[in-house]
Amino acid sequence: MATDAIRIERPTTNSEVFAHTRWDAIPAGAGLFHLAYLFGLYFLFPHAPLWVMLILGFVYSLMVNANINGVGHNFIHNPFFRSQLLNRLFGITQSIACGFSQTHYDAVHMRHHKGNSDRQDEHGETIDWLSIYRHGHDREAENPWRYVFLSLFRDDVGAVRRELRKRNNGDLFWGIIEIAAMVTTLLVMATIVPTSPIHFINWRFMLFFLPFWYLGQCFSYLNGYYRHYGANPDKPIAWGVSSYGRIYNWLFFYNGYHAEHHFRPKVHWTRMEKFRRSIEHLQKQEGVRTIKHAHMLGFMDRDLPKRGERTSKAERAKAIL
Repeated sequence: MATDAIRIERPTTNSEVFAHTRWDAIPAGAGLFHLAYLFGLYFLFPHAPLWVMLILGFVYSLMVNANINGVGHNFIHNPFFRSQLLNRLFGITQSIACGFSQTHYDAVHMRHHKGNSDRQDEHGETIDWLSIYRHGHDREAENPWRYVFLSLFRDDVGAVRRELRKRNNGDLFWGIIEIAAMVTTLLVMATIVPTSPIHFINWRFMLFFLPFWYLGQCFSYLNGYYRHYGANPDKPIAWGVSSYGRIYNWLFFYNGYHAEHHFRPKVHWTRMEKFRRSIEHLQKQEGVRTIKHAHMLGFMDRDLPKRGERTSKAERAKAIL
């Protein structure tokens, strides 16, 4: 079967609100719950014991990861709502909940799909800004911990803005609105202590919140690393690494099916299992890599390839020749 002949089944609905299926009410609700959880942390902080807040803060970090890679990710590829305005407003809520612009995430993620975690070219560049090979050496993947903890600081806002400007569809403007909403929310949280009577300069909350926000971003990059580590950037059907744990995929809205997703990015999350069954024989032929753990725990995989292994094999092959 030719890979370009494979067709995907797209859901349809007669809903006046949802664009694809009423099932999208679930990820939409999860995204709004994440926003409510953030406000809950803010209002609860002055009243709860520190040990309780530390647990809740860690849960927030996990929720940032799940939102980015589940709710926000599916929203990019298949916007939930028929109304463009409703999609824009939902993007604002997710920007506040995750602490960065959903529209900027869209631009970065589309570059990710253009490059599909490509290796460096002859100039040491990659198409994919998120490629695990972008800051590696000898065309090998970067050390995972450098990738996880430094990637957040490598974002090129200017490049993202140029990418959005090319679209000429209002994304640049709405990205600014999302950032303004996020910054305004954080400034209010940093200024007002929600007690009775109200106090000002809420530095204790920000000292608590920002590390957990950063940890959530790191969890997301950890997910991203092992969704591509061990994949084959030269084979479209093997561009990603998949993990099929049921609970994991329920929580992340089937983004664990990552090889399938990169092969056909527009497959709706409700159709991912069926799509996988339709190409499973082809995946086996092409050696698509799968792991048993959730991607965030990919470093625990027993069959994890060693970094540099591909280069060593290539050097041995040259020596034989």
